[in-house]
Amino acid sequence: MRVLFLSQRVPYPPNRGDKITTWRLIERMKRRHEVSALAFAHDDADREAARELEKLGVRTTAIDYDDRRAKLAAVPLLFGSKPLTLGVYGSKALQAAVDRVAKDFDVGYAYSSSMGVFLEPHARLRRVMHFAELDSDKWRQYSERASFPMSWVYRREARTLLEVERRIAKSFDENVFCTPLEQRIFQEQIPGARSLVLRNGVDLAFYRPKPERAEPNHLVFTGVMDYLPNVDGCVWFVNEVLPRVRERFPDARFTIVGSRPSKEILALARVAGVTVTGFVDDTRDWLERGAVSVAPLRIARGIQNKVLEALALGLPVVGTTSATQGIEGGVGDAYLVADTVEAQAAAICGLLADPAKARELALRGRALVEARYDWEVTLKPLDELFARFAETR
Repeated sequence: MRVLFLSQRVPYPPNRGDKITTWRLIERMKRRHEVSALAFAHDDADREAARELEKLGVRTTAIDYDDRRAKLAAVPLLFGSKPLTLGVYGSKALQAAVDRVAKDFDVGYAYSSSMGVFLEPHARLRRVMHFAELDSDKWRQYSERASFPMSWVYRREARTLLEVERRIAKSFDENVFCTPLEQRIFQEQIPGARSLVLRNGVDLAFYRPKPERAEPNHLVFTGVMDYLPNVDGCVWFVNEVLPRVRERFPDARFTIVGSRPSKEILALARVAGVTVTGFVDDTRDWLERGAVSVAPLRIARGIQNKVLEALALGLPVVGTTSATQGIEGGVGDAYLVADTVEAQAAAICGLLADPAKARELALRGRALVEARYDWEVTLKPLDELFARFAETR
């Protein structure tokens, strides 16, 4: 079949959470189907990535995108009933591109609800809405952490975007979620709409344990560092948890690894024991040096790639419920979960004080991802979905 794949960013290379997933989806699809991608290009790197995708056999149309201009243009929507998300990611150019080529495809696959809107006029297609995150619920979580006026903005966005999600979900042929938890929330909010779970995975050959590189008392976090959940989690960890860890282990240090660090993250580099790397070519270089991988997210949905990658590399992981809730099995056995300052510090200190215990936890973490989160296993439902479409075409 011929598949038109829509995403907020050019789905290559797999160097950040959304691109990891979108590239894996496309790579799986193109084994049996003809896939074309239509996405926003946020910078020169995205434009070059589009050219690389072409070389890999994926016809790609990249629409230039200016994040700052898009956000400013969306502000007037606050005075109406339309979600800001559809203003930020609204694009006449992208809609025109979809309208121009839709007739040439059998399936339209939208990654994130803002992309699903572009497929709404094309009911002839078999349409799939892949909720990368259940965005309306994410904005609800944001509202609970923010103070006025942003708490009001986030609540409004959660409410208005949920209406869009309902509209799309009821009209599309399938709705895809990363975790059973998100699927359950969706089914409660939008009863009767079709849904399936397509879990994220991890490249087990690329992420292989190298325990000999681990440095004592070194804590590591990875992620895109202008993303609010990552910023919130790291600021909380440095201000609240790290001082308690350093009371017991004065030489403990925390490295924040990831591109586009916000001003709040850059400010953390002035704190004793904290390093902010900015963009790195390969996060494995830093993760392999870690004694413990921490995931102190207080706002999250879906499966966190950062947690899967750390587990695959054989690192002991300490995360919050929010950061680990998408991973099925292994709580307390393959990774540790702690939500309070005291519990986080105790869990981390316990692993730093007992390297043998940390190694055992890391081995069980690797075994968990080998058993459940190999991409070859997690994406099998995608094959079944397209087989069903082919049978009823």
